[in-house]
Amino acid sequence: MESRKKLAIIGASLFQNALIVKAKEMGLETHVFAWKTGDIGETLADYFYPISTRDKDAILNKCREIGIDGITSIGSDIAMDTVNYVACEMGLTGNSIEAARMSTNKHWMREAFERGGDPSPKSVLVDNDTDFESIGIEFPVVVKPTDRSGSRGVTLIDNMDELKEAVSEAVDSSWEKKALLEEYALGEEYSIEYISYKGKHWMLAATHKTTTGAPYFMETGHVQPAPLSDEMYEKVRKVCDHALDTLMLENGAAHIELKIDDNDNIKLIEIGGRMGGGFIGSDLVELSTGYDYVRAVAEVAIGNELPEPEIKHVNTASVRFIITEDDYREYLELKEKDPGCIVRAKVHEHFDHLVHNIDERDDYYIYIIR
Repeated sequence: MESRKKLAIIGASLFQNALIVKAKEMGLETHVFAWKTGDIGETLADYFYPISTRDKDAILNKCREIGIDGITSIGSDIAMDTVNYVACEMGLTGNSIEAARMSTNKHWMREAFERGGDPSPKSVLVDNDTDFESIGIEFPVVVKPTDRSGSRGVTLIDNMDELKEAVSEAVDSSWEKKALLEEYALGEEYSIEYISYKGKHWMLAATHKTTTGAPYFMETGHVQPAPLSDEMYEKVRKVCDHALDTLMLENGAAHIELKIDDNDNIKLIEIGGRMGGGFIGSDLVELSTGYDYVRAVAEVAIGNELPEPEIKHVNTASVRFIITEDDYREYLELKEKDPGCIVRAKVHEHFDHLVHNIDERDDYYIYIIR
């Protein structure tokens, strides 16, 4: 009897749940790595190892001992550094160390975009010791950590008095204790989901994003497909294909955040070498297109050849995060009016508090827009 292929998965949180479930459906043996905190993946996986997702060498050593056939993660920039390190060291399918570096550090990404001629906001690397008066700042400016995701530590600042505190907060959020001062790009915000195999890129879906707006830009919901014309879809595809080549992202999922202004100009905000979090990749893509994005990520990771995806419009799908009491009331109204449209929900009864950051954003519902 042929033994099952072994897939290492970095992270055990709710966002990894879809990947663990899918891998097991595919007959893969799942080996999950994360700190032991009671997350769902700890009990769902075939094998769980209480090792930090950032401890690359410890994970590499264990993966060599196991004899894994592939390694991946979804929705986590931190995990992708480890994923690609292990893949490179073991000769498995993944992206290069340089690609991982450029796609997980916003400063290196901006430098790569500048070299590649990709449309991207201007930025300056800073820390708590920077002399802000000497660098000619034009307000408003976005302050963000160089190496975090999910809008952590991101603030829009429009005067010098607030700048030092915002930089301090961003630096505190950063693993490397650095931040960017970034030109504020105007326009509507979108994210684009991709799958790549051996340097061939396929655009799967565009998502329209809603956020709390300035100053913190916490995401409040996503709708897929985004209301873009065929011409704009093609323009976005060309920009994204080129940017993926610039970052040397050749294998697996990619999540591209961008803005489109009133004159149809595109600015790349950032690209992660993984599928979108917040249930964009794990749920919305398949609901809206019928394409099994999670399966494709697993197939690429274990080295299976990926055929060109067949993409169609099946539904208009959305995820909403409950941030305020008004959001909670809207959920209750939808639940009463059309409960069949709700695909999945995690909503506490008697929601009565305001969510201040992404780490508190626990309540959500995924639904089909009819």
